Amino acid sequence: MQDMTQISAMPVTVSIGITGHRAHNAAFAANRDRIDAVLRDLLAGIEKTIRAEATGPTAPTRLHSMLADGTDQMAAEMALALGWNLVSPLPFGLALNTAINAHPLDVQDARALLEGRDAADPATQSRAQAIRALAAKARLFELADKDMAIATLFLARHNAPGDFTKAQRFVAESSERAALASRIVIEQSDIVLAVWDGESTAHGGGTGHTVAAALDLGAPVIWIDANAPESWRILRATESLATLRSGSAPKGRPAEIDALVRDILRPTRTTKSGHGTTGRRALRALDRERWHERSSRLWHAYRRVEALFGADTFVQRFRSLRQTYEAPDAIAAGSAAPMLACVRAMPGQDGAFVSKMESAVLQRFAWFDGVSARLSDNYRGGMVVNFLLAPFAIIAGIAYLPFATSQEKPIFALIEFALLVNIIAITTLGRIRRWHGRWFKTRRVAEYLRHAPILLILGVARPPGSWPRGVDASWPEWLARQALREVGLPHISVTPAYLRIALRDLLDEHAVRQRDYHIGKARRLAAAHRNLDRFSSLLFMLAVISVSIYLYLARGAFEGRPAEISEHASHLFTFLGVFFPTFGGAIAGIRYFGDFERFSAISAVTAEKLDAVHTRICLLLSGPDDEIDYGRVSDLAQATDDIVVAEIENWQAVFGGKHITVPI
Repeated sequence: MQDMTQISAMPVTVSIGITGHRAHNAAFAANRDRIDAVLRDLLAGIEKTIRAEATGPTAPTRLHSMLADGTDQMAAEMALALGWNLVSPLPFGLALNTAINAHPLDVQDARALLEGRDAADPATQSRAQAIRALAAKARLFELADKDMAIATLFLARHNAPGDFTKAQRFVAESSERAALASRIVIEQSDIVLAVWDGESTAHGGGTGHTVAAALDLGAPVIWIDANAPESWRILRATESLATLRSGSAPKGRPAEIDALVRDILRPTRTTKSGHGTTGRRALRALDRERWHERSSRLWHAYRRVEALFGADTFVQRFRSLRQTYEAPDAIAAGSAAPMLACVRAMPGQDGAFVSKMESAVLQRFAWFDGVSARLSDNYRGGMVVNFLLAPFAIIAGIAYLPFATSQEKPIFALIEFALLVNIIAITTLGRIRRWHGRWFKTRRVAEYLRHAPILLILGVARPPGSWPRGVDASWPEWLARQALREVGLPHISVTPAYLRIALRDLLDEHAVRQRDYHIGKARRLAAAHRNLDRFSSLLFMLAVISVSIYLYLARGAFEGRPAEISEHASHLFTFLGVFFPTFGGAIAGIRYFGDFERFSAISAVTAEKLDAVHTRICLLLSGPDDEIDYGRVSDLAQATDDIVVAEIENWQAVFGGKHITVPI
């Protein structure tokens, strides 16, 4: 099995996004040298901070640029000079992107560039060559699914340069594609740098629109004012757009950037109960985490309760619950084999990307899934055992009444003592080994990684500001995000055929499988809640009957019945009067601790949401290929991701405060 124990040594990737004015923008053209100097200093400063602050291995910093002339190309050249990796989400296929961004003056040059030939006009050819040269050094993620339609509009515009309607239609369609590509830049970046005059956010896909979108998604933006580049500042919320011109640039800006970079390099510092703990320390603790091949029968109590009270048949109630966890190095040939085969068969797929996804995401998922499942058994099984040992301890303490004499009471007291010691031992062990916290955090990582391959294939990611925030730790989200950053975007041209396969065979299959899982889980947990409630109610009813019989016998003792018979019977029913409510309370405690009803409701809602996504996918698949565009498919992937994250947050809200304790 591959060694997955050095989690803290995973390489950290810092991802930067760039957006800004083109070369013909008046403010950019007037201040080009000043913008160049400021941008160069900022990128060099980020690189310097990475080298100074990194506490473990780092991958080359990644710059996401759409390669348009002006800011994008300026930053791309600087990034390459620093040894960074250049990644380019393009709104069109490379040929169409080059043709559009070279700004040809006539239809002949437009057609030549579309066909991969040179333009006759020297200025146009120079712009085209600059894009081609940078593209050759970049990893390209080309949104080519609408190229045929956009190319037709592009040529129509040049065939009729005076036709406002044709020009307007081309601008509208191309702006929509630019907005999609800029969203990818935002989602794939930890920090966005923007060279912008601060004038308008209305133009879809433009710099102002991208800045507003980044802030709306929670990504920090380093705004370089194209009119006064030295007065750059960091923007963190959309409301800051209303105060762009108020006051001078704040002091301490380099320190703010250093802090941003440090947060990328390692999990943010968190506090709990007044004591600070670094995320890096938590990651080093993961290095000591032991991965087991199978579950331990000693800790199956919770799952046995769920099976006994939630299963449909007798066989299912008493089936073996021993789990064999899938080894990280076996997942590619095991449960992930169909998915990986489908991905590798997708048109134009990047083989290196698939291999990286297997090692960075799938194998880590298998490791965290196995570790978390084992810890879940320890924590939840330990609590259920405590709930069962407690009534046994009470019953053992009074069992001498109907079954022995007072002289034999010490034997029963010794049994009670042993059971109480076991409760304390389980509770102490659970607290020392932090079963609850370790389970909670490793499960979060596993669930984030479970459906990550589908997001990666589609170039979809959750921006840093949109990740959930743990109450006492941020490292699970940091680690999951870094695993996705390690893979990054595939080197691919996204076509309608690519999107149809991703939609039908990957996203829909995943949504349906998870929907069916949650439907079954909701039904099973609802049954467990209902049957536990009935069983505890039955035990309390039996307690009432027992006490009633005792009272009847006690009344009989006053009416002349033989004292010996009445005394023995009263001892028996005294015992039963304690036995039934004690166990009834324990069963009710297990029902409360397990929160089967709320988990059933969470799964039912999740299943309903996933079914709605499945319905939307079926509608889209029923249409022609030209209607299956990247925007629609990525929206469905985002919707699925939002459902997954919402389910994680709801699950955490239920179990977050239920630490292992004595069953009071």
